[in-house]
Amino acid sequence: MGARDGHVRVLPIHVANKIAAGEVVERPASVVKELVENSIDAGARNIRITITQGGRRLVSVQDDGCGMTRDDAVLSLERQATSKILDVDDIERIDTLGFRGEAIPSIASVSRFTITTRRAEADEGTFVQVNAGTLAEVRAAGCPPGTLVEVRDLFCNVPARRKFLRAYATEEMHVKSIFTVHALAYPQIGFSLAVDGRELYRLAPSATLAERIREMFGDDYLGMMSVLPETDVDGVRVRGYIERPNPAAPSRREQYVFINGRPATAPSVAYALKTSYPRQQGDVRPAAIIFIDTDPSAVDVNVHPTKREVRFRDNSAVKNALSAAVEAAIRPAAPSQAHVPATAPTPAPAPAPVPASAPTSAQAQSPAPTSSPSHVPSLVPFSTGRELATPAAPAPSVPSPAPAPVQVEFAVDPGSATAKPWKYFRYLAYTDSGYLLVETDAGIVTVNPVAARERIVYERLQDSRGAPISQTLLIPETVKLPPAEAARIKASLDAVASTGFAIEEFGRDVFKVDAVPLELQDVSVSDALSAIARDLAENPGRRTGETWRSDLVAKSVAKSCAGRIAKLDEKLGVKLVEELSACRSPYVTPRGKPIMLFRSTRELRRRFAQE
Repeated sequence: MGARDGHVRVLPIHVANKIAAGEVVERPASVVKELVENSIDAGARNIRITITQGGRRLVSVQDDGCGMTRDDAVLSLERQATSKILDVDDIERIDTLGFRGEAIPSIASVSRFTITTRRAEADEGTFVQVNAGTLAEVRAAGCPPGTLVEVRDLFCNVPARRKFLRAYATEEMHVKSIFTVHALAYPQIGFSLAVDGRELYRLAPSATLAERIREMFGDDYLGMMSVLPETDVDGVRVRGYIERPNPAAPSRREQYVFINGRPATAPSVAYALKTSYPRQQGDVRPAAIIFIDTDPSAVDVNVHPTKREVRFRDNSAVKNALSAAVEAAIRPAAPSQAHVPATAPTPAPAPAPVPASAPTSAQAQSPAPTSSPSHVPSLVPFSTGRELATPAAPAPSVPSPAPAPVQVEFAVDPGSATAKPWKYFRYLAYTDSGYLLVETDAGIVTVNPVAARERIVYERLQDSRGAPISQTLLIPETVKLPPAEAARIKASLDAVASTGFAIEEFGRDVFKVDAVPLELQDVSVSDALSAIARDLAENPGRRTGETWRSDLVAKSVAKSCAGRIAKLDEKLGVKLVEELSACRSPYVTPRGKPIMLFRSTRELRRRFAQE
């Protein structure tokens, strides 16, 4: 869009700075990122971050790095000023974090900005003040070696940008995410974070990566990880930690990837992680903290405005190195190691085919016991979560007859909003691949029990809204979460409580849980809260109302329960289909995935050339 008179003009410097600020400064967390990376590049051994009101009122970053002279401090406010690039060739081999020259002037152009800095060899330091892009004061100052940058009243002169900032808790969560990735990337640097006058973190320098992980995430988190052995393929070096495969754990966890020390990712990294990790049910994304190092000239860090994504010159080398490291880390260990899972039970033989016949009974019949104990494992029924007693098997010498097919009929009211999806169904089989086969009045239905369970639990939680049914824990459980996850749970405690949790803050990133939703009593509380936190992060949208958040939490709880489903016998299979039949929306999960596949009798006859 051109000027009204059709002429092209050079923008005034204050307008240009505001536009540049839009590219660099999205929110207070963006300011923290730029300032922390400058501190790291300055050789800091300790970095202290302070925010007030989610960073709207104040963002302060103090370091003990090399500091600046008076001339350097003033020059840092000029556009395209940098200490990290001398010529255009340097762009191709960047090995620092904050090389772009517009960060400081852009931040200063939309805030009340001060720098206090001193080099170690200097007798005095320098104080510089900028108000919304206008240099207000430069003077000598007494201060320790290093640099203190304070950014007050962010977007004070850009009200349109300011009103798009989220609630204080949301902005604080984004700052914690920035703090987390940089604290992980540089365990040799001490980091601290204070929020609204309260110090949340004080991480000592000179820590190993394992110590830093333990200090930030807790022993349980570190205990579920396997070490990625240091791997070098064609100049690409990989190291770090990855979660051991665990089908019972949440399927999507936070992944932290650092490329030459920079928090970033690349398509080849995501692809290598996905293909080298064992396939499990659902969309698996294991927890990971991965460091990839290579020649800086082999990495293009300028493909994304904020350098969140990079591009490699040789993608195959990255894929090969990462895949080799992941496969070595999760390779089954010797039986002597404590974390090796117990040997899986021998699969039960497939049931004999049951000939189809017309319905004869309106009542569900209990299955007759089989001749092999493996047909009747101890199971968890869906209604209570208590373990069923294992029926005694008959003497092996006396074979049992094949169980009669179990059939259930329903009275159907066509005008009812909750009409059953079928007039009757008859249980046929539970397949080795984990699906239920049932015959209905209209055809054959294949049911995914995990998806069915998710729908059943979700509707129970919805129906109990306002008076959730909880299971009080005999001993209250304390759960420590990663900082970003803890911030999301903290911001949504009412929504979490609406599904049956009795939960409260119990320290830094720690929550005390006294009760859980009844359906969750056999699920790890830590895993469930992590799953809820991730769903809140991945589905922020514009819908921030409590009702929408409670619904999202209910979906997350339902999915956590579904992931714990056990192998079904006939009795439990029938019970599951009965409960699914009673659901308002028995065809899809709360997240919109199909629960059943239907083949009509007419279609079957046509395909078998019977029509």
